[in-house]
Amino acid sequence: MVEPLGIVAIALLVGGVLGTVVPLVPGGLLSLSGLFLYWWQSGYAEPGTITLAVLTGLALLALLVELFGSSIAAQAGGASWATTGVATVVAIALMTVTGPLGLLAGLFGTVFVLEYVRGRDVHGSARSALYTTVGTLASSAVQVLLTLTILLAFLVAVFV
Repeated sequence: MVEPLGIVAIALLVGGVLGTVVPLVPGGLLSLSGLFLYWWQSGYAEPGTITLAVLTGLALLALLVELFGSSIAAQAGGASWATTGVATVVAIALMTVTGPLGLLAGLFGTVFVLEYVRGRDVHGSARSALYTTVGTLASSAVQVLLTLTILLAFLVAVFV
């Protein structure tokens, strides 16, 4: 029988997976919280120390990817930090109105326009916008895989 705090911990782990596809919801942090809540409520017995260390590492990696993945992709494409910041704000604002498509269109469009104004190069601006948009999608995919791995490994370690 799982205790109430255990149920909350598992809900946090599931929320970690779901949070990776929702902007501004820290999936890695939710997963980490679920792990340590369950570990604490089990009297520091489950999951085992090695499993906890590995899953903690994966959760921290998911958090780092969430925080820096899109920015690194934008930098690889040549976009400035200022452009990346403005594009993030515009994309999130558009997402609240139009959903995920608005997020991607806002991100691509903002990076393209700001980089074009900055350098007057259509190809470079398109490259920066494409890198940023694809990097954001890839970052989300990596986060989903990491947090899903954490959830499944946790369930196997604790309940099997």
